[in-house]
Amino acid sequence: MAAAQDTTPAVEGTSRAGLSYGFGAYGIWGLVPLFWPLLKPAGAGEILAHRMVWSLGVVAILLLCIRRWAWAGELLRDPRRLGLVTVAAAVITVNWGVYIWAVNAGHVVEASLGYFINPLVSIALGVLLLGERLRPAQWVAVATGVASVLVLAIGYGKPPWISLVLAFSFGAYGLAKKKVNLGGIESLAAETALQFLPALGFLIWLGARGEATFTSEGAGHAVLLASTGIVTAVPLVFFGAAAIRVPLSTLGLLQYLAPVFQFGLGILYFHEEMPAARWAGFGLVWIALVLLTWDALRTARANRRTAERLRTAVREAEAVRDPAGVEARAADVEGAAGAAGAAGAAGAAGPAGAEAPVREV
Repeated sequence: MAAAQDTTPAVEGTSRAGLSYGFGAYGIWGLVPLFWPLLKPAGAGEILAHRMVWSLGVVAILLLCIRRWAWAGELLRDPRRLGLVTVAAAVITVNWGVYIWAVNAGHVVEASLGYFINPLVSIALGVLLLGERLRPAQWVAVATGVASVLVLAIGYGKPPWISLVLAFSFGAYGLAKKKVNLGGIESLAAETALQFLPALGFLIWLGARGEATFTSEGAGHAVLLASTGIVTAVPLVFFGAAAIRVPLSTLGLLQYLAPVFQFGLGILYFHEEMPAARWAGFGLVWIALVLLTWDALRTARANRRTAERLRTAVREAEAVRDPAGVEARAADVEGAAGAAGAAGAAGAAGPAGAEAPVREV
């Protein structure tokens, strides 16, 4: 049993580091509404174009540092995956653009709703497009989410289109990334490589019309526009580091930090109104998310119990066949089980399914 004891401190240290990275990633995504207004008087289109251009520069530097290029050749030789990356680049362009516009137009609360309902949209897409089967609690959660949208639509006098566009574009983005199966940095590099030329062309066109603010608003404004690449890449790197260090269930809970922070900023900092109908709609969304979280935690506990029973059965069977060697094998099994918490989340470092989706706001 010494082997199991020896691995415990390392696993605990890995989990603590993973939580720190997770809080860093979702904290940045949650507080980013404070950043976009600093880029005014640049419009949402110009900010979006700068984000695409400078993000490619940042991820290229990261790839040079880690010397990870083999994926690019493999991607270029696979038309299907390249097509999915193109779809991902298109829908994340919509997501980024609408989000930046919404924040700078004073719709932070409605934007936060999009990321609250995103897990429900991801589940619905899984059912409709992947043929996944839902547990009863998940069906109730999805139905509650639909009811919340109806309540909000009645309260607004129109559908909450900002929330819906953000939720469905990010859900489609996650689905495409799940199929492509690229790491976070590599995926962002591929997407921004596709976005780069159109974005650069748009910026040149703005400059030719005299409408670009990059050179006309001073050095500080130019630095802020260039830093959009860092704001995009850094939380993604933190997310990737968290995903391989903490269990998927923990990462799934952390993802709610970002919309919670955004919602708080919308109410407390930007002083957006919250009429009764909006509170009712948000309340229904939160009930749906509580149901999803409860169901996920219950399922994870059941899976752990099943795994423990299987380990026990293996030890008992081996004890019957080889009593002398069972203690050594038991220590190996316990050590592997202790490390599984960190290794089991490795698949979440990629895109979204509704693992904790990779936030790209």
